[in-house]
Amino acid sequence: MEILRHIVVLIHLVGFAVLFGSWVVEAVGGKHRITRLMHWGLAIAGIAGLILAAPWGGADLDYAKIGVKLVILLIIGALLGIGSGRQRKTGSVPPAIFWSIGVLTLANAAIAVLWT
Repeated sequence: MEILRHIVVLIHLVGFAVLFGSWVVEAVGGKHRITRLMHWGLAIAGIAGLILAAPWGGADLDYAKIGVKLVILLIIGALLGIGSGRQRKTGSVPPAIFWSIGVLTLANAAIAVLWT
């Protein structure tokens, strides 16, 4: 059972890597767009995170940490949705929304690693 949990943790981290990696590519490229890959990364990280939040055979869960990460994930999802809508309408994403997505994604990954 522990091996399965570790596989889900890996999938969760890969989801954040896809989201943050695609954001970095857009930031470094100077285009500051929201891509479909960002949405996929968010979905992968979110679904795997919800699976990890389930009790895994006696593992102690930190519900405060799970709650904070879930709220941040929902905010990132809202920003992706708002940014995508603005991108479709005006052709660009407001800088505050674009940079907030990257900062919150990094913060969510940092919480996962550093909060003990």
